[in-house]
Amino acid sequence: MKNQTEETKVAAPEVQLNFETIAQILSKKLTRQIFQKTLSDFDLPSRLAGSAEDMHLANRVFDEFTKQEMNPWTDIHYVQLQSMDSRRPNVVEFGSDIFKPTGFLVYSPPGTVQGKLVYGNYGCKEDLDVVQKSNVELKGCVLLLRAGKISFAEQVKNAASKGASAVLIYPDFQEYSYKDTTVLYGHVHLGSGDPYTPGFPSFNHTQFPPTESSGLPKIPAQTITAAMASALFKKIGGPLPDASSGFIGGMKQVSYRLGGTQNITVQVNNVLVNKEIHNVFGVIKGFTDPDRYVVLGAQRDAWGQGYAKATVGTAVLIELAKAFHEMVEKDGFRPRRSLVFASFSAGEYGSVGATEWLEGYMSSLDKSVFTYINLDGLVLGRGSVRASASPLLYSLIESTMKEVKSPLGSGTVYDMVGRTNWEANVMRPMTLDDPAYPFLTFAGIPSVSFHFVSKNSEYYPYYGTSLDNMDHLMYQTNQRMEEMTVVAAQFAGQMALRLVHDHLLRLDVSRYNGVITKAVVPVYRLVRRLSNSGQLSVDPNWLNRARGAFRRAADDLSITIANTNVDDKEACRIINNKLMRVEHNLLSPYVSPVETPFRHLLLGRGTHTLASIAAATDMDELRTQLALATWTLQGCANAMEGDIWDIDDEI
Repeated sequence: MKNQTEETKVAAPEVQLNFETIAQILSKKLTRQIFQKTLSDFDLPSRLAGSAEDMHLANRVFDEFTKQEMNPWTDIHYVQLQSMDSRRPNVVEFGSDIFKPTGFLVYSPPGTVQGKLVYGNYGCKEDLDVVQKSNVELKGCVLLLRAGKISFAEQVKNAASKGASAVLIYPDFQEYSYKDTTVLYGHVHLGSGDPYTPGFPSFNHTQFPPTESSGLPKIPAQTITAAMASALFKKIGGPLPDASSGFIGGMKQVSYRLGGTQNITVQVNNVLVNKEIHNVFGVIKGFTDPDRYVVLGAQRDAWGQGYAKATVGTAVLIELAKAFHEMVEKDGFRPRRSLVFASFSAGEYGSVGATEWLEGYMSSLDKSVFTYINLDGLVLGRGSVRASASPLLYSLIESTMKEVKSPLGSGTVYDMVGRTNWEANVMRPMTLDDPAYPFLTFAGIPSVSFHFVSKNSEYYPYYGTSLDNMDHLMYQTNQRMEEMTVVAAQFAGQMALRLVHDHLLRLDVSRYNGVITKAVVPVYRLVRRLSNSGQLSVDPNWLNRARGAFRRAADDLSITIANTNVDDKEACRIINNKLMRVEHNLLSPYVSPVETPFRHLLLGRGTHTLASIAAATDMDELRTQLALATWTLQGCANAMEGDIWDIDDEI
């Protein structure tokens, strides 16, 4: 691919434009007419990761960044993906019925298994408990699950933990109101990135010893259509679930019995394939702190057309890059910090391209990137907003909602979602399958994903299917898809603008206080109960003191910010340095990124997290993890205090 080295030199003006002025300029550059063309330009019928179409799109993005004089570069990885075997289809046999599904789940281990067919609803832990309480054996069974609530990877993990031998997943009409022959695609890696280079980058497989991610499943998994599931249900037998269990779906003439009476055979023949993938980047350099940057990223690939999943995000990425470039070149905008625009590949396989980039440049990225804004799935409907983010960004999200006009008419997005309870209406926990998740919990970078959705909607039914196209997105947005794309671009653009424009970073440390308290309380109660019963000789106040140290450090930092002269560049840089390290310092330094990549103490996954400690039953493990978690939290507080003579040593 081409490389661009010539840098654009633009003199900084004596007077900086205020935020309101530059925000208005940005808003005027993002129009419905512009997006109509860009969306059309980047809409392809196929865009599978590592394919010729994917490479074509990568070159298109590179060319656009070149036109904007953004010094583009390409990050190349050689990754192991998975596909169906063209000579040996996957097969499901149940009595006289033989199905050959055309969808599949990436990273399912190949193999043939036989077991009793059992229905387990969504495959949540509580669902499987219901099945066991109904005296249906799960060990060795093939679990039939409906898609939804949790990721495919979590469904398979839960099934394996109960001893199931395989998993079949189908779309139920209660959540997915499309043809019963619609095929589902997805992945079952309980992690992100190339699972065959866990914790390190896949620049060249020959340089590293063969290893596998701990998140790879141990049992085969396969998607089937609703029509296939309906045929299975009609013969499954077994007891009926309790009416209050939530097991009854939306299929007509189906009893949703729990099964456990008849054998079914599942054969998965997926094969690993080596693929070259390209991540493409461009930069608009800052004028004061060019070594600090916000990254805006979008997934470029999809299983099919991927209109909502990839086309919209890529179009927004391109148009925001153009708008910011024009603002610098023609409108006198001088961002203090840099903006990096990233087009990632292999997102459908578990954020492979993005995670490999993080793994490849971790030592520099965690000192330079202060926020990641995910542009995937920005427009899924019309009428409300859902967002997932680091608590550091909650205040920025709130202020942005107050600044961006509502797509429904009068007022702002803040008015649209409800002023009195916006956080409960908008914010959701960030899940493992969110493309921003590895940035936040693996790299320790404050990150945000947001989606404009239909009212009372929590998901987009066409993800992972061939139905993710322009027509369906038009339907979901009441024929206002381009208008919604404009609003989403303005929302992302204004967040980025605020982060690179203001003297002090818009990262609000105080928003973590409530999150930490909520996580510490159940641990405190557990330790106090065990200490009182003599099972554990640990002071229950130990972790609580670290929580107090964090709160005091956050309060002190807020007071310092309020009293700082923003014209004092050195004072601002010292404060910004502290703000940038908070998220990273909440990553546990005591766990291996190979075995436990999502190291975040509060938002990650693993035995090191406060949520896991609150549920611990092994006393030795509890004592060890409590000590390490306490010191991780105390260390974060100490870093906020700054100088060693100011550190709170009350613990």
